[in-house]
Amino acid sequence: MADLVPGSDGQRDLPATVAGDQLRASHADRDQVVELLTAAAGVGRLSPEELDERLERALSARTYAELAVLIADLPATPGIPAVPAAVNVTPKELVRIEVRSGCARRDGHWVVPKELDVTAVSGTVTLDFTEAVITQPNLRITAEVRSGTLTLITKPGIVVDADDVSVRSAIVRLPKPPDHGTPVLLRIEVSGSVRSGIITAGPPQPPRPPRPPRLPRRTFWQWLRRAPRPRAIGA
Repeated sequence: MADLVPGSDGQRDLPATVAGDQLRASHADRDQVVELLTAAAGVGRLSPEELDERLERALSARTYAELAVLIADLPATPGIPAVPAAVNVTPKELVRIEVRSGCARRDGHWVVPKELDVTAVSGTVTLDFTEAVITQPNLRITAEVRSGTLTLITKPGIVVDADDVSVRSAIVRLPKPPDHGTPVLLRIEVSGSVRSGIITAGPPQPPRPPRPPRLPRRTFWQWLRRAPRPRAIGA
């Protein structure tokens, strides 16, 4: 049985370790299981009714355990990775990230610690929580941002509070508070200072549309001879 860590602010006690099958599944994990189920149905291991039922459960699954039970009676299919095996994850008490004229990024299945100490001086720090392993309800971030950027990429259920941040000639941009009916998965409390920098939080931004092609330019001699501009390709 996992050791229990007393919760703070009236929160219930939480396990110090979280089994891998209890971790949150990503879109890629669900897609892998959907592909395996489809392949199994193609060779007759699943009936059309079973396939429809399991696909619906796979697309709505939240944890590895919910995905694993859907393929427990199916043999492994070459070329299709299996659902990640169970592992024990223990979050660190404190993680320090210091960037000076550089970049640092945490993304994918990284384990969120209990506390983060972030320093960004003329640099960029990005913390992506969309697929992070979250094992406790609160995260404290002490930030010192000077002529730099701290970006928190969040998802539904993550609340960011930056009321204790000292701002001087800087920008702090946070998402709107969630609706009262939305369950809170993680509460991030940011404190510290930001000077001539930016602290921003919110969901992932959609990719920018490609820029239109630039019109061809005249050479110096074409301009001198008042030659017409070259026509763009496809014009």
